[in-house]
Amino acid sequence: MFSLSKPIFMNPNLVLFVVLGYFALLVFIARFTAKSDDNQQFFTAKKSSPWFVVAFGMIGASLSGVTFLSVPGAVGGGMFSYMQMVFGYLLGYVVIANILLPLYYKLNLTSIYTYLESRFGFYTYKTGASFFLLSRIIGASFRLFLVANVFHKFVLAEFGIPFWAAVVITVLLIWVYTFRGGIKTIVWTDTLQTLFMLLAVIITITFILTDLDWSIAEAIQNITASEYSQIFVNDPAAGNYFWKHFLGGMFITIVMTGLDQDMMQKNLTCKNLGEAKKNVYSMSIALVPVNLLFLALGALLYLYGIDKGFLDWTTDSELIESGRVLALTSPDGVQGAFKMDELFPFLSFNYLPLAAGLSFIIGLTAAAYSSADSALTSLTTSFYIDILGKDPEDKNTKDRKLVHIGFSIVLILVILLFDALNNDSVINELFKLAGYTYGPLLGFYAFGLITKMKVHDKAVPAIALLAPFVTYILSSNSYEWFGYKFGFELLILNGVLTFIGLWLSSFIKPKLDRQTIDN
Repeated sequence: MFSLSKPIFMNPNLVLFVVLGYFALLVFIARFTAKSDDNQQFFTAKKSSPWFVVAFGMIGASLSGVTFLSVPGAVGGGMFSYMQMVFGYLLGYVVIANILLPLYYKLNLTSIYTYLESRFGFYTYKTGASFFLLSRIIGASFRLFLVANVFHKFVLAEFGIPFWAAVVITVLLIWVYTFRGGIKTIVWTDTLQTLFMLLAVIITITFILTDLDWSIAEAIQNITASEYSQIFVNDPAAGNYFWKHFLGGMFITIVMTGLDQDMMQKNLTCKNLGEAKKNVYSMSIALVPVNLLFLALGALLYLYGIDKGFLDWTTDSELIESGRVLALTSPDGVQGAFKMDELFPFLSFNYLPLAAGLSFIIGLTAAAYSSADSALTSLTTSFYIDILGKDPEDKNTKDRKLVHIGFSIVLILVILLFDALNNDSVINELFKLAGYTYGPLLGFYAFGLITKMKVHDKAVPAIALLAPFVTYILSSNSYEWFGYKFGFELLILNGVLTFIGLWLSSFIKPKLDRQTIDN
């Protein structure tokens, strides 16, 4: 077996020049957009963002570096079934546009978690914000870990720069172009990053079609005729069964967009509710052709690999169990087993022209940074407002800047922890576990919006910890106990358990404190 081979034609000086040019463009946009560094601009962009700019930028933010790698590769095993989730996204965005956004604009929120304090109380509020912070720290660190690995392997290692320095540089670049303008800068830089991410996919497709001598019409015909184009799965026992994916996609969107400070902070920079709705509807519709483009790329990667004779399925049971299900042959004839999400970079670096490899690096960087840069800003926003209890309209920017620097350091330390673990399966599990913390948020908001009941506020932190724990236990043993394998519906289960816990807590009468009794 062998890992991704470094192409001999990939000149590190050239890659460094291209990457630095890309970030110079981001810094230029930051200087252009961040004419002042006051808190209102950092947190809300003074509610002046054009809705269509926010919508286009959010496409890239919705598709992280993990998606950039995994969606094309997953076509080999899941075909086009991922579109079932995308269709679920559409319904989720309808809920966001018609239920959550009106609530946020009515209450004039900067941090969406302040709703929890007015609805339930102090402990629920702090729990919800803390769960978001934990999720975003792990998620953003995981995505930046991927970028730092690529950046180090293909550029900085050639100059003798250690990995820890690559991590510092990776996070420092985000800090440089966000420390003044915050969310206002990100609205515009995400637009650029979405463009580069989509261009990377289009460039790769163009090179593949040129090498195969296919027209666009022939490519569509060959993809449609292949085994990879199946969208709908009607077997209830399958992990990608339609209703599992559709409902999972719907609730993932509601929670990881509608209940996520990172994603909603951009929506809240629009001038008014009407423009914010336009942003959500247009972005959700655009995600359909964009995801089809990624899946088409995946099908072409497999068709190209088979046509050129360097790709085959492995029959080694140990490799299949570990997720390495592709048997690939490098240009120098060395054979080995790869993970499916390694197919995109393998082909770009080893079989396609230099421009494809460069566009892949820029595309991966853009995909990861479009979600990671806003994560740093949203972490700063939530901690500043929700944990420290600061006023977002405070004229003093010192505390906000210190929090921003602090979270930059936190991201660096967590990325280095991932590297120290040196275990893909452990890191992936940590990333998955971070997703469990969104279940309680779903339960909090569902209970708050559906019912008018109060809860036992001090019991909420325990409920929020217990629900993900029970969900994890059920997920780990569901096939053995019930003959059923959970998929994305775990999020729904987690939210339902939280909802039940809140309902039960509503029957607990809080004890009056001694001062109240004395009075």
